Amino acid sequence: MQHAALDPPPAPPPARPELPEGASPRWPAWYAGVGFLVALIATLIVVGIVAAATGATTDEDDPTFTVIATFLQGLIFIGTAVLFASFVRRPRPEHFGLRPTRFWPAVGWAALGIGSFYVAVAIYTAIVQPDAEQTVAQDLGADQGTFGMIAAGLMVICVAPVAEEFFFRGFFYKALRSRYTVLVAAAIDGLLFGVIHYDFSGADALLILPPLGVLGFIFCLVYERTGSLYPVIALHALNNAIAYGVTVEDASVSLVLGPLMLLACATIPRAQRVSMA
Repeated sequence: MQHAALDPPPAPPPARPELPEGASPRWPAWYAGVGFLVALIATLIVVGIVAAATGATTDEDDPTFTVIATFLQGLIFIGTAVLFASFVRRPRPEHFGLRPTRFWPAVGWAALGIGSFYVAVAIYTAIVQPDAEQTVAQDLGADQGTFGMIAAGLMVICVAPVAEEFFFRGFFYKALRSRYTVLVAAAIDGLLFGVIHYDFSGADALLILPPLGVLGFIFCLVYERTGSLYPVIALHALNNAIAYGVTVEDASVSLVLGPLMLLACATIPRAQRVSMA
């Protein structure tokens, strides 16, 4: 008695092809908006939990808690970018723009960017004459002794440029670029970058948002031209150091931390290039 031949089991679907080792992954454009909302909600939850656990107040009259909340926010935004990037491929620093680039062209593009920004701010100030200024330094305790001034300076000049550039240019802008042109992606990025710096202190505070939006837009263009996040972090740190030095009574913190950040952004890529060789 013959038995009918059994059909062989179907072959499993082919595995998802891996990107080449040196290739940079493309993140869907919707990662940008969803990632921002996730980071924002996670920040509110974590900061609320810390406040409840420590009995701290979440108002602007508690500089110590504001410093802690700012630091946690930076970590959460970086962590969110890494999390979403991992959905496509195991993330590496260079995927977020933390890669070496040619030094002098980067310096040139950075100088052009910051120069263009200050020209735009001068024109905007002459036309609009905004009667508002940011109170971030004071909220962080810059006016409460030497320790407060140093702690606030570290947040403004060191932590904020790294965390914000990693998320907004290294992740948010790059995700938008998978669908939009440079100008459209940079405009969206710059708009959100300006909005998140609104401190809800009144209608007059809205007048400082356009310059911040332009700054975010220029950061995107510098990142696009250099292909590296280091020049943009350096620009961000330099701008914040200048603004912080003007805001506080003693500019010594800016005179120390500003050059240190510029030095770090110049030397770390070289060390990274050697390690990759």
